[in-house]
Amino acid sequence: MNPRLKQLRDLGQSLWLDNITRDLLDSGTLAKYIDEYGLTGLTSNPTIFDEAFSSSGAYDAGIRDKHAAGLDQEALFTELALEDLRRAADLFRPAYDASGGVDGWVSMELSPLLASDTGSSIEAAARIHRQAGRDNLYIKIPGTPEGVSAIEESIFNGVPINVTLLFSEQQYVAVAEAFMRGIERRIAEGQSPVVASVASLFVSRWDKAVADKVPENLHNRLGIAIAQRTYRAYRRILGSDRWKKLQAAGARPQRLLWASTSTKDPAAPDTLYAEALAAPDTIDTMPEKTLRAFGDHGELHGPMREDGGDCDATLAQFGKAGIDIDALATQLQKEGAASFVKSWKELLKRIQDKVGAIGQGAAMERRA
Repeated sequence: MNPRLKQLRDLGQSLWLDNITRDLLDSGTLAKYIDEYGLTGLTSNPTIFDEAFSSSGAYDAGIRDKHAAGLDQEALFTELALEDLRRAADLFRPAYDASGGVDGWVSMELSPLLASDTGSSIEAAARIHRQAGRDNLYIKIPGTPEGVSAIEESIFNGVPINVTLLFSEQQYVAVAEAFMRGIERRIAEGQSPVVASVASLFVSRWDKAVADKVPENLHNRLGIAIAQRTYRAYRRILGSDRWKKLQAAGARPQRLLWASTSTKDPAAPDTLYAEALAAPDTIDTMPEKTLRAFGDHGELHGPMREDGGDCDATLAQFGKAGIDIDALATQLQKEGAASFVKSWKELLKRIQDKVGAIGQGAAMERRA
């Protein structure tokens, strides 16, 4: 295993890939990453799949066959995506088994169009997880105000949940409490308290959002400070009497996951976030470029401090520079949700266009 990445693993951090494509699976590249980089999971989202569909013809045969079988648009995409994710889940199954279900996960996003529909989100989460047929597959639900109830109910229903689109300590705490409520309700009804979940905090988008609004000495510092503050809240929850009671009953923690960890500023080190976010009992999801960069020249400067380090002082500097942290967190979450909706619609249109092209090609062959 790569020695630089092994340092992160030895620290207690899981390394996941922020990507999935059929080419990545077919070429054996994902299996190679698991072996060489120590990967123990991956994540997906509508943007990742849209890019995969647009850049490869690997899905064309599947689109043709599934359309011929009567599937269309969302149902067709879901099954195509699950085909990839089942294969990835099987590659990560050894990590899942070795960790007792703590690690070794893949994730499937709900339709972003359901974000404001709690009932439909709950139903879809249970249905897609059954359809996937893999124990080690998370269903991704956004940690928006509307999503909190769906998260709690899905946990209560025993569906593993990856909470996505978190941007602040407050947003994280809201979903951590929803997770605990779901587990508490299961215990009260005599059900197993073991339901896996992760909470995904997006980091680099903070720095991109304020790059032209703050002095140069504050560039690329906001996302890390937000992560430090959220990690402090995470450790406090794990040390709380409420959580200890659940843990004593057999529950497992909702792990904190770092998302959006690629460096957006070309002037900043390409391992900036991977180095700063080294923290025990967390997951770092890295794009391939970031993963390879850390494996080549990343440096471990020690673990993130449980007390948040200098995050409060750093965030105070941004406040003095005119940045309203709470307002920006809300804005980034709304923008993230809108971006996923845009990618989702483009993805479905791309599938429909390919279905149309396949139909035209078949008609031409018949005329010939």
